[in-house]
Amino acid sequence: MRIGICPGSFDPVTNGHIDIFERGSQLVDKLIVAVFENPSKKPLFSMAEREEMLRETTKHIPNIEVVSFHGLLNQYAIEHGATIIIRGLRALSDFEYEFQRALLMKKVEPRIETVFIMTSTQYSYISSTGIRELACFGGKLDDMVPDYVEKKLKEKFADKYNA
Repeated sequence: MRIGICPGSFDPVTNGHIDIFERGSQLVDKLIVAVFENPSKKPLFSMAEREEMLRETTKHIPNIEVVSFHGLLNQYAIEHGATIIIRGLRALSDFEYEFQRALLMKKVEPRIETVFIMTSTQYSYISSTGIRELACFGGKLDDMVPDYVEKKLKEKFADKYNA
């Protein structure tokens, strides 16, 4: 069985992420969408909230499992039989960062391959950071996040949307 992992903070999950999950899930028998805690970021949503949003928004993809983890990705991957890391790319700047990470992963765990998937053009401008900023100020989120995530963002920033 070919197992892949698509790791990220997903704070929040966007339509760009969903696009990568849908396409990445076709490359493996099982795709683990792994929510991790980034110590350099202060998340808007808790790990449990992010997991719940991911489960809700990926339930149409039959071979996805949503998990959260702490620690090193290479250790988690090997412990769970994954040999492929799937990374989404929006721009050249993403590639430079992800390329360095992939080389480091290859150094520490040669059995793991990293696969890059370019986002679909319609999502190339979407980032979780941008979505959080829009939502914080009550902006329109049309076609950028799944409906369920939009609802959760509007709950977080109810004062901005009910003004």
